[in-house]
Amino acid sequence: MFEGLFQPMHLLVIFFIALLVFGPKKLPELGKGIGDGIRALKEGMKEPPAEAAKPQPAQSPEVKS
Repeated sequence: MFEGLFQPMHLLVIFFIALLVFGPKKLPELGKGIGDGIRALKEGMKEPPAEAAKPQPAQSPEVKS
């Protein structure tokens, strides 16, 4: 379905549109932000969060009157 989606010509068109929308000054900041986000996502997928790894103590349900 997405076999020919990221051909070089398509990437150039996407880059040109992004350049028009965000401007030449904002584009490097945008790329850095996306890269940092992807890097954080990959690191988060490698190791489980500390809170999820700890067993949770059983809690008794509270009765409201």
